[in-house]
Amino acid sequence: MSEKKVKLINLCPVFVSEDVKKTVKFYTEKLGFKSATHYDKIENFATIYRDEIEFVIVQAKFGKIESNTQRYGTGYDAYIDTDTVDGVDIIYEEYLSKGVKIISKPRKMDYGSYEFVFEDIDGRFIGVGLIYNKNIYFKNSDFKD
Repeated sequence: MSEKKVKLINLCPVFVSEDVKKTVKFYTEKLGFKSATHYDKIENFATIYRDEIEFVIVQAKFGKIESNTQRYGTGYDAYIDTDTVDGVDIIYEEYLSKGVKIISKPRKMDYGSYEFVFEDIDGRFIGVGLIYNKNIYFKNSDFKD
């Protein structure tokens, strides 16, 4: 086995949609993303980008789309970090002004994160936030400074 180290640099969630074009339109018009569409390929999909993050949206072939909260009673479907804690409020105001359905307003969580939650057009709950207190968040972790 090689001794070379590799750094992981990105996680790209794949969201299933009942209507890819409708989902992409929501992300581009309401959330400020850009898209690369592949509607004419074997798999109908698109990739959406904003700053350093990306999502892939794929066309469902069967079944109903449900969020983790609907299906399991807990959890977000994705979480987006901002570059600053103040950025959470800026994104919140942007999304609020565009009529995005807000599930919870920005608030400090007991685990050391400052965040809010919105619902996308497919019913997914997506958190937007950032750790504001590393001592709380990493209290029980194996991270070393």
